[in-house]
Amino acid sequence: MNDQKKEYAIVTGASKGLGKSIAIELAKHNFNLILLARSENELEALRGDLTTIYKVSVDILVIDLGRKDVAKEVHEFILTKGYRINALINNAGYGLWGRFDELSLDLQMDMCRLNMDTITGLCHLLLPLLLQEKESYILNVSSTAAYQAVPTLAVYSATKAFVLSFTRALRFELKNTSVSVSCLSPGPVDTGFAHRAGLDAFSKMAKKFNMQPDEVAKIAIQGMLRKKAEIIPGFTNIVSVYANRLLSKSFIEKMAAGIYKT
Repeated sequence: MNDQKKEYAIVTGASKGLGKSIAIELAKHNFNLILLARSENELEALRGDLTTIYKVSVDILVIDLGRKDVAKEVHEFILTKGYRINALINNAGYGLWGRFDELSLDLQMDMCRLNMDTITGLCHLLLPLLLQEKESYILNVSSTAAYQAVPTLAVYSATKAFVLSFTRALRFELKNTSVSVSCLSPGPVDTGFAHRAGLDAFSKMAKKFNMQPDEVAKIAIQGMLRKKAEIIPGFTNIVSVYANRLLSKSFIEKMAAGIYKT
């Protein structure tokens, strides 16, 4: 079969961590893949493994997903290649830890662009392609931090709240179409997130609650294929989300500030 006649799933941030695990899980479900990230070596290695082990077709796009107008570049790549798309996994994102006024404004704005603008752009530009398929999926990766304000992770938690709200609204708008939209909200995952965010002091405690990325990816893809609105891996994380709905916002914020204190 000509590659252009096959359907592909796009995975952003696919070179490592949760994105890599999601790509592997999709390959297990016989999805052909387009993998996006900045690291060419890691993407090439993953492509080799997936094509050899799971016999799926894999293409890669080496790209900085935090750049302005990156969604247009991805869209042009897909159109030029003539690929059909039946799944969009918006996984790429990162966090910054610290007082809002002490963190670099440029870095925080960069985080906003990746965590919100890129997802919005990719959903908007690729949706027409997804709608052409008999059945297709959008999976946006948020966080349990989306369910409350988190002092010292103020902008990060706000970007993830955006992802959650945007995903639910988009799901409602597309409910009578072929596209199912889901939001994945994991808690701590053993991916090196805490280190990149500057949360080295917290990382020791996080290890007690960390889920492994392969485990989260399996739950994520199962939930996506079952067309669930919100996918929250892990019993502890589910309990914490429901607790946020029952307890006062000020109490939750005080608790969060104590956990993530500088």
